[in-house]
Amino acid sequence: MTLIPLTKLSDKGITYSRNYIDRLIKEDRFPKPVFLSPRRGAFIESEIDEWVKARVDRRDEVAA
Repeated sequence: MTLIPLTKLSDKGITYSRNYIDRLIKEDRFPKPVFLSPRRGAFIESEIDEWVKARVDRRDEVAA
């Protein structure tokens, strides 16, 4: 299992602001982070990949 810090989400093409990501998390629309300490969280890479894939799949369904 690989963990990705918030600052590296841009490597996956996710360029949202921290505030927007926090809002999506609260709305259960983005994977929740794993907290390594009270102020340090990271995301599970496979969950981020699944989230991106779901958006691509949704786009393809609409286009079909």
